[in-house]
Amino acid sequence: MPDLTTEQIRRMHHFAARLSELAEDQEDRWKVETTHGQIVLTLMSPTAPQGLNVMRLRRQIEAQAPEVMALTNTSVCDPRTSLLKVPDLVVIAEERTDDTARAVDSRDVLMLVEVVPHTRMSKAVRNELHDCPRMGVPVYVVVDPRKDKKTVTVHSDPSSGPDGIRYRKAVPYAFGDTVTAGRWTLDTSSLKSYPADW
Repeated sequence: MPDLTTEQIRRMHHFAARLSELAEDQEDRWKVETTHGQIVLTLMSPTAPQGLNVMRLRRQIEAQAPEVMALTNTSVCDPRTSLLKVPDLVVIAEERTDDTARAVDSRDVLMLVEVVPHTRMSKAVRNELHDCPRMGVPVYVVVDPRKDKKTVTVHSDPSSGPDGIRYRKAVPYAFGDTVTAGRWTLDTSSLKSYPADW
């Protein structure tokens, strides 16, 4: 995929922002994201176990650092790359929030957390692993509650190399482990795996 021009990035960012506004007005909730020069629309339909895992992680994160907020389903944008994401949790210092902005600036994000839904979303996770380091996100946590996985992987150390800007460190954990993610320690024993018949 060739690099986009500044004008193309500006237009894509504007169009994605407009789609986000339209999605907010719909009865069904849509997630608007950009990746690889494309705009991706996804219907948001989280299951109860997925939402429970997000809530339990959010509580742990906020309890360990009262000066931060863990926002759910909040748009994160990097105007320099036109990349727009809507992860399950966006961890940001409360002082860096701007209640007049439509999206959080990705360069202010301390950590993103994604809980994989029960339907396979390998392409979405691959896109985030490609895009989030380019957006300046220092820690990206992927929680996979599917019955054949039950893992938590912490991606960190975004830096340049011959293959571009990538996370250079990935530490895998199993459900039940104590996870170190940036400055946070997460107890995964309370996380729920998806039912076996899913």
